[in-house]
Amino acid sequence: MSEIVIAQTTIDDEDRANALARGAVEYRLAACAHVDPPLTAVYRWSGDVETAREWRISYKTTTGRLPELEAWVARGHTYDVPEWITLPVTGGSAAYLSWVAEETGAP
Repeated sequence: MSEIVIAQTTIDDEDRANALARGAVEYRLAACAHVDPPLTAVYRWSGDVETAREWRISYKTTTGRLPELEAWVARGHTYDVPEWITLPVTGGSAAYLSWVAEETGAP
């Protein structure tokens, strides 16, 4: 069975965040996705310290679906260098983890 992971990105538009979340679930690239309320991002870009309002999207998926999910998010993203990180899930409810694998079509 593929391992379960949480993949995350951020984006500066609520509608696009919701579309990226919904599309990933519709295409079974993720079992579910959470769109967090706006947060303040402080980062360095092109030598300047910037502040922006962003929405974080957290996808629950499997390692087997990560390449497709990453490619799909990159195609729909507006940033030159979008955040893309993955976090291993090291434990959890067996029923929930099985559900994630089932919803993403993992063997």
